[in-house]
Amino acid sequence: MTPEGIVVIVLAGMAAGAINTIVGSGSLITFPTLLAFGYPPVVANVSNTLGLVPGSISGAVGYRRELAGQRARIIRYGLAAAAGGLTGGLLLLAAPESAFEAIVPFLILFACLLMAVQPRLARFMAQRRGAEAGHPLALTVAVFLTGIYGGYFGAAQGVILIALLAIFLTDDLQRLNGLKNVLAGVVNAVAAVLFILVAPVDYQVALLLAIGSIIGGQLGATVGRRLPAPVLRVAVVSVGTFVALRMLFG
Repeated sequence: MTPEGIVVIVLAGMAAGAINTIVGSGSLITFPTLLAFGYPPVVANVSNTLGLVPGSISGAVGYRRELAGQRARIIRYGLAAAAGGLTGGLLLLAAPESAFEAIVPFLILFACLLMAVQPRLARFMAQRRGAEAGHPLALTVAVFLTGIYGGYFGAAQGVILIALLAIFLTDDLQRLNGLKNVLAGVVNAVAAVLFILVAPVDYQVALLLAIGSIIGGQLGATVGRRLPAPVLRVAVVSVGTFVALRMLFG
């Protein structure tokens, strides 16, 4: 790999780490970058997943203040995320990458719609069911299903997760964003372990992405935690819509 290629991949990892921490969908930067360098799709996908795990950890550490008091949520939904990530990783190794292409953009657009109407929807659900204790099972299942998608491909996984968390849990959006970072990190970490064991990982690429994503995760946490909730919501919806339209129309 040329020195220029090393710099480009590290910078792509840095951008993805920052975007994943604030919103999600950083893979739409790194995955096409690896394809442009000639890496086969599966190699690019699994190397990308492994390389962005340290960035997820970095982003979660950056949100450590917002994670205070959320241990029970992390355990409950983290287990669901781990199971989903493992399932999605196995699907990636067993099925063609085109299997989700038709439905993924619409799934992301639906998540954006949910995020846009989240304040009203959250109030409605709170009035009908009371506080968070009324619907942990529904959210657990939703996190598991999102984990399957995340382990399989994962573009805009964070958009889907933050939309679900904001609807089902009554809490500050920044605290939920911190929880989102942990859950996305769990999904990617479980899938990454699977890929290390059985998939064709390019460890040089994964290391370069890891270096960039660690830096980007800290930058993203610094910026993201300072965004007011309405601005963060607009950012999530805008990025998610862009991702979906790009996947639909190329």
